[in-house]
Amino acid sequence: MSHPSGQPAPAAPSAPAFREFVAIIALMMGLMAFSIDNLLPAFPAIHADFPTTSPNDVQMMVYAYLIGIGSAQLLFGTLSDVMGRKPVLMAGLIIYVAGSLLAAFTESFSMLLFARLVQGIGGAAGRVLAVAIVRDRFEGHEMARVMSLAMMVFLTVPIVAPALGSVILLAGSWRYIFAAMLGLALILSVWFGARMPETLRPELRMPFSLAAIGAGMLTTLRTRRAVGYSTAMGLLLSALMTYIGTASQIFETDVYQIGHWFPALFAAVAGLMAVASFLSASLVRKVGMRRLSHFGIVGFTVVAGMMVLAAALFGGRPPLLLFCLLIALAQFLFALTMPNFNALAMEPLGAVAGTASSFIGAYTTLMSALFAFLAGRLFDGTVMPVSATYLVFGALSILCARWAEGGRPSAA
Repeated sequence: MSHPSGQPAPAAPSAPAFREFVAIIALMMGLMAFSIDNLLPAFPAIHADFPTTSPNDVQMMVYAYLIGIGSAQLLFGTLSDVMGRKPVLMAGLIIYVAGSLLAAFTESFSMLLFARLVQGIGGAAGRVLAVAIVRDRFEGHEMARVMSLAMMVFLTVPIVAPALGSVILLAGSWRYIFAAMLGLALILSVWFGARMPETLRPELRMPFSLAAIGAGMLTTLRTRRAVGYSTAMGLLLSALMTYIGTASQIFETDVYQIGHWFPALFAAVAGLMAVASFLSASLVRKVGMRRLSHFGIVGFTVVAGMMVLAAALFGGRPPLLLFCLLIALAQFLFALTMPNFNALAMEPLGAVAGTASSFIGAYTTLMSALFAFLAGRLFDGTVMPVSATYLVFGALSILCARWAEGGRPSAA
């Protein structure tokens, strides 16, 4: 086909190859993790610049970001079902860049929290659309495989992000960390814009009407598997975000006081999560999503019980090596579970993938922000609060997963 002028029509952008597709999706997801973990070593410096009534207040930089992500996902996901994935993602990245610039130049802690909220609103686009784009192209075990591979790359971000944050702090102010976030967003904008075509097929686009949007949300709410597994994910994320929000206080300043060794130790724990995601991608075809994820959540809860026991036996401060081994094992099992829970929740919702992904993302993220905030406020200079959080939320997640399947034993 040619233009009326006789010139050849420009070639339509081709979909990236499998590995590049996974890498782009991982970067979309990784922006969220980078925006949290890169900042953790800067908590003491930010607290020094903006004194607060309690050291626990600094945790709000994590939870404000999560609130932004959770509150905006529903909007971005719904708009993507109407307008397509690509323009909506680019709009989100513009908002994220604005939040990063505001955070880099703020002069008050309250404005810093607002900037983090804006960052989260923009980052929500990548969080929700990554899942929707994968669902546009894959389903079933292949979807779980792609999500596990993307999660493996995504989970390497927490391994290096705190170390990078520490290096940036050596070179200058904590404000430079927000400049690094800005740079990552610009890289994603250029790469996605140049290489990723629109993945939403025209016949699947929803009309721009509140009735159609409401129908998509209602379909999600009426799908037992989606609600059950989403609730389980939200509870597990609550445990993880409680750990992330208090990690600096646990390792760097209050409990174990390891100082500049904190990024290395945090990276070692996060490394097992990446290993688990790789194993999940390899095992999901052989074992099945349900069986693998249900094994992971039961193991997670058992290890959480061991964490509580260790905290009780050692007055809330078990030996550093013991606590690290237990928390690392719990994170390993967490990563074995989450991508499969996500795929199980999304699998029956292909016709409303954008709306469903946004609703599930908003629901799980806001749940984790609220519960992690409440649990984080309980930090008392020991590891007992985070250990108890893991146990309670793990046990509740098991109940939710069984409810999602009607109380039946897991099947492949």
